[in-house]
Formats: sequence, C-alpha cells, structure tokens
Amino acid sequence: MRLPTRLNAGRICTITAAPGLLIALALAAPGLMAQEAAPGVVKVEAHSSKWDYPKELTVPEGSKTHLVQKGDTLWDLAGKYLGNPYAWPQIWELNQWVKDPHWIYPGDPLVIDLARAVATAGSVPDAITNLKPDQRRFDPSATRRAELGFAFQDFIQLPYVVPEGAEAHYKSQGALRITGNRRDDRQYLGEGETIYLNGGADQGVKVGDRFLILKTVARKLAHPITTKKQLGDVVKQAGVVRVTTAQAKGSVAVIERCLDSVELGDRLVRFTEPANLPLQTRTDISDPIKAAPDAAVVIYTRDGKRYSASGDMIIIDKGASHGLKVGDVLLALRARTFPVGSESDKKAPTEAVDHYLGQVMVVRTDAGTATCRVLRTIEELQSGDTITR
Repeated sequence: MRLPTRLNAGRICTITAAPGLLIALALAAPGLMAQEAAPGVVKVEAHSSKWDYPKELTVPEGSKTHLVQKGDTLWDLAGKYLGNPYAWPQIWELNQWVKDPHWIYPGDPLVIDLARAVATAGSVPDAITNLKPDQRRFDPSATRRAELGFAFQDFIQLPYVVPEGAEAHYKSQGALRITGNRRDDRQYLGEGETIYLNGGADQGVKVGDRFLILKTVARKLAHPITTKKQLGDVVKQAGVVRVTTAQAKGSVAVIERCLDSVELGDRLVRFTEPANLPLQTRTDISDPIKAAPDAAVVIYTRDGKRYSASGDMIIIDKGASHGLKVGDVLLALRARTFPVGSESDKKAPTEAVDHYLGQVMVVRTDAGTATCRVLRTIEELQSGDTITR
C-alpha cells in the first residue's frame, strides 16, 4: 500500500514531498479547533472542502469525532488516537466520504473508533517492521482504491493550446480578472490569501462560487519540427479560488488551492469539479516499436522545461479531430538513425528505428491538440518526440 504525501504551501506556492504523510490542506479556516464529542449527533459547520462531508453525523458508542486542523495528517491522528500511525487506514475506512486519502481539509469531521486502539497500540505489522513509511511493501490482498492516472492536483496544473490566442479565449469564456490583493506589497500569492476580482453580483457572482485560475504561459507557440507553423498561445490552469464577499461590481475571494504562484492579472473562469481517471498502462511495449502513420509529436512541455518525466504534462499536435479522447493511453517514442553501409562510405545508406520511451494518458482534447499526463518513462521526454497509439 502506498502512503500519500504531505503538501506544504509556501508564500510562493510550492510542494515538498515527505513520504508517508496525509496532511490537511493549508486553507484559511480561522477558529477551527480539534474537537472530541460524546456519543450522539454532531453538527458540522460549513467550511471549504473538496469532499461532500457529512453536515450532521451520529457518533457511535466508543468513538469520538475530530475536526481536522491545519497540519493534521491521518498518519499523526492514528498515532494520537490509536497508538500506532500505521493504523491510519482504519480511520479512512470509517470516513469513506474522503474519496482520496491524500487530501483532508481543515474543518472536515473524522469519526475515530477508539476501541481499535486496543488492537493497534504498540504493534507494528511484521510486513513493515523496520521499514520507513515510504518503503512499505504492497499488499496485493488489501482492498484499496486503484492508483489514479489523473487527479485534482494534476487538473490545476494542466496546460492547453488556444489557437485563437489567449485574450480572445478569455473573452469568449467571460473570464474575470484578479485586480488586487489584501497586501499591496505582494507580487506572488499562495493558498489562503485574499484577492479582489473585477466581477460581482451584477455579473452573477455569488458567495461560495468557485473559479479556476488561468495564466498565459506561452504566446505564438511554434511547432518544433515545422517551425514556421504557429499553433497559438498556451494557457495553464493554476488553481481554484472561492468567493467570500460579492458586491455589485467586484468581489472578494480566497485562493483555495494552487500549486503555482498566483499573480495580479491572472484570469478566472467558472470552476467545474474534474473527474479522476484511474491509472491504465499498456503492455505492448516491446522495443523497438513502429510508430503509427498518424503519430503525434510533442509540441510543448510544461513550464518550458527541456525534459519531462512521470507526472509532468505535455501537449501533442493531434486532438479530437484525429480521434483522440480523454483516457487514451499512448506510447512515447524517439527515432534513432544508424548507418548500414561500409565504415569508409560517407554516403552509406541508413536505417531508422523507433525506441520506446514511456506512456502518456490523454487528459484533455481540443480540436487539433491534446494535453497528456506522463504516466511512465524509462527516459526523459522532450519536444519533438513521437507519441503514437
């Protein structure tokens, strides 16, 4: 079983991995305190959470409730209440409305069965004795959700091409704009910070509305092979904000989630909760692999990086009009040419072969392009590499 990772939000939004920890996201939730309740009915105050948490719950005899605080982890809570941090899945089992244990949010209510502390306190299963959390062996008999090939944290880092140009795209989407923030001396903003928007009740904005942050990250993208062909601008999704006050012409909002820095001028469009995609991989990867006649080419790597590996996003030059659809798993290849004539012949004939590099999943399709998440690699991908069915 794989333990999730801890996310720490800095002033400029970054992530730092600390394997084996599940952490409550650092959202602004003033006044939330850990609470334990006697058996009975507990009402849960409204708060910001990705999950459809119970608004009212009945606490069974022998159990307690815990309201998640900033910095809480299921790992730590299992250690505190059950006497053994390795027992964290027992807490998750009782709170199945938490769809992905990587994420718990301040204010989320957790029911904890204290009777399980007797069975778990002071004990560590033989399978994980002397192992660090990130080195535990996978138990194939354990009933756990499948690994995801695309999840919320991928969605809020997703780039895509807009052939009409970024400004025309924002206009067609009715995008709002971030016009200010609570502290005028800050250029880069992170989670929990207060921002101001140029749209309010007159534009249909209401308290509680959520918006997706968009940034322009590349203009007049050129094809890496046919360099004279311009494909459009690249827009990147960068986070989610939630409206806290809606006035007539403008609104106040809080940055609810981001994995990149947010800046004044970034655009906002209506947010729709994305679907998670289960991980799928292909087995037809015997090297070398022949590329299909309609193979695509990598035209963009996220943040302008030269190389991409597992977990990164890339854009390819084929899309829905070429039959691609979300969930398709494609193979990444790179051609290698080698001589087959005599060593002294400078004009010796050559042969070409396509070598396997990895696998990518289509997570967004537009007419002529598609965004893919890199699932597996044996070698870094780069602009110009081939992507085939």
